[in-house]
Amino acid sequence: MRSNPTGRQLRFGAELRKLRERAGLTATEAGQLMGIKQTQVSNTEAGRVGVSAERVRTLACHYDCSDKALVEALSDMTTERSRGWWEEYREILPSGLIDLAEMEHHATRLRAGITAHIPGLLQIHDHAREVIRQVVPELSPPDIEHRLSFRIKRQTVLYKDSPTPYQAVIHEAALRMQFGGPAVTRKQLQHILDMGERAHITVQVIPFAAGAYPGSGQSILYAHGPVPQLDTVHLDQSHGSALIDAEAQLDKYRVLLERMEATALTPNASRDLIHAIVQDL
Repeated sequence: MRSNPTGRQLRFGAELRKLRERAGLTATEAGQLMGIKQTQVSNTEAGRVGVSAERVRTLACHYDCSDKALVEALSDMTTERSRGWWEEYREILPSGLIDLAEMEHHATRLRAGITAHIPGLLQIHDHAREVIRQVVPELSPPDIEHRLSFRIKRQTVLYKDSPTPYQAVIHEAALRMQFGGPAVTRKQLQHILDMGERAHITVQVIPFAAGAYPGSGQSILYAHGPVPQLDTVHLDQSHGSALIDAEAQLDKYRVLLERMEATALTPNASRDLIHAIVQDL
């Protein structure tokens, strides 16, 4: 039995619980249908024990779930056996960061809306170090290096053989903040321009002239799952990370990102603005 299930394991169990509750069954009743104890159902839904793909399909049948795409997506989650690179950081970094890397790794598409910072997946080494140095309370030099290497490794989702499609909407304010000074900022902005040339990456900028827009006070990362029900939103907050998967909240953040993307300049116009900011440095 798992003593500390990962965020993904917790999410898997939560989705099974949702299916059971929609069917109007208690954990005891579900166990009776499956010929297992209520505690096994509860432990599965709590992410403490795993189940087979066959068991997921059987549960879905008992729960009268006719959404084949969702059932197959959940079944696929049971076949994941390998430990991701992020596991080597589990004992030294907050669990929220580990869950973030796991979420990004499994996402089918990533969309970010950022006001005050360059998205972590687009940060260069020197810029990222300056950002991490501002964490409160202050981190020790070894902790800074651990977080820095972790952030850079997260970027592998953009470089793998079948890279994850990524769309970032960045406010002009974030582009003009000189973390590390003008020289580092020039390198950072050039990196964003270079990454925006990749076919799977779209970068848009919201200029100061756009004024107010929905979601302006938040840093949002929307991870698309294999089916909409398995989407996840990551919010980066001062007190730590928050993962959101409630259906109503997912709808809300989808709308927020769509409005942010509509407010932003086109990718070409965004490139022109970034070039202009570089010239001002």
